[in-house]
Amino acid sequence: MRNEILLMVSLVLIYSAVVLFYRYFGKAGLYAWTVLATIAANIEVLIMVDAFGMEMTLGNVLFASTFLVTDILSETEGKKYADKAVGIGIAVCVSFIIITQSWFLYIPADSDWASPAIRQVFANTPRLMLVSIAVYAIVQLFDVWAYHKIWNRIIAKTGDSRRGLWIRNNCATLISQLMNTVLFTFGAFWGLHSLHTLIDICISSYIIFIVTSLLDTPAVYMARKINDDQKVPED
Repeated sequence: MRNEILLMVSLVLIYSAVVLFYRYFGKAGLYAWTVLATIAANIEVLIMVDAFGMEMTLGNVLFASTFLVTDILSETEGKKYADKAVGIGIAVCVSFIIITQSWFLYIPADSDWASPAIRQVFANTPRLMLVSIAVYAIVQLFDVWAYHKIWNRIIAKTGDSRRGLWIRNNCATLISQLMNTVLFTFGAFWGLHSLHTLIDICISSYIIFIVTSLLDTPAVYMARKINDDQKVPED
């Protein structure tokens, strides 16, 4: 049960951290979190673990938190700022590829002990990151578009822009995460794992994403409450 406990604890801590970043740093905090999560998730995804009776990659929770970021920005700040977070994520991925691959241009000193391990970790980074950039751009832009599309439909039917947050949040994210699961898994790991393993990764990843998507709704409500409170003028 160790892996299962760690995953659940990390989910609570990561989502709480996103809300706290927004509480204390506003939009800038969410942009900073996007940078942190994008880099860390693309490294963490290399690690395979067994949890809940399935084989899965790490990084799912961190990557799911980037959807939480865009949903919070969509809900509290507007589509323009959510799209900006996506742009930051893409720029971070491109920069990270260039920086990490530039390390291998140097000739290690005789006393160096870290280069072989670092080279092994980042050997597949270009492929993973290029796939990640493409999938991230497609899926995140779709998520923001779907969020506002659903929101506009709700407003048209109810006349209330605050109703249906859980509907737009969950519908947009669940569809986006299904796209992300299939596109990233086959794009990043085709040829590295068997078809059976790829399917297992897709299933386990999407199950995790279903859970993370449903559980991020309270965090969006909390962020909206924080935004409302900050807009109230002080006496």
